Amino acid sequence: MIKRYAECLLQSALFRQIKEEELEKLLSCLAFKMVTYEAEEYLFHAGDEVGHIGIVLEGCIEIIKENIAGERHIIAFLEASHMFGESVVCTSKRIAPVSTKAREKTTVILIPYKYVIENCSNGCSFHTQLIHNMLRVLGDKNEMLNIKMELLLLKGMREKLATYLLKEAQRSGKLAFNITPNREALAEFLNVSRPSMCRELARMKEDNLIDFYKNSFKLLDIEALKKCLNH
Repeated sequence: MIKRYAECLLQSALFRQIKEEELEKLLSCLAFKMVTYEAEEYLFHAGDEVGHIGIVLEGCIEIIKENIAGERHIIAFLEASHMFGESVVCTSKRIAPVSTKAREKTTVILIPYKYVIENCSNGCSFHTQLIHNMLRVLGDKNEMLNIKMELLLLKGMREKLATYLLKEAQRSGKLAFNITPNREALAEFLNVSRPSMCRELARMKEDNLIDFYKNSFKLLDIEALKKCLNH
């Protein structure tokens, strides 16, 4: 069944520069397992010990942070080929600081951490590439957390939205793109009121800065959006 997801795995950052003919042999060294979660089911909770690196094969998951008062903040949305758990398993205690929940029916592959960072007994040359990829993934994750911190520190609603949309356009390489979160989830991600956010999106559309329909967005005036960041 894993062959069905070969293309997805090869798009994952963990398997960067791994050839398709190498993938099956490499997976046989990783002692992986596939698990399917139903919508709203938690993969793990904050405080759980995590010993696996995960890759989303199908569906979507949320990474959620809760404070002492029980308030939830969505840190990220992960779709097919995206990794999770990699920054947790690299710590000494391997205790998750966040919770991970399926937004919809989701299938993932779970790989024990030790099989990723150690060369296998077969001495596979492409296993070394896997270790290099893991280090790069951790660097990219640190960059993503910095972006999240940047969004949370911004005060203005338009400033937050302009920053988020410009980052999404940069990530996709296009001015027209789809975003993963719906309006409720996006407001939670940006830590803002949903009604206020929706009103500001409507105003940005009226000002010809953006156009949108549901989760499809198009940036109409890049320079004007960048100027929003200086306010």
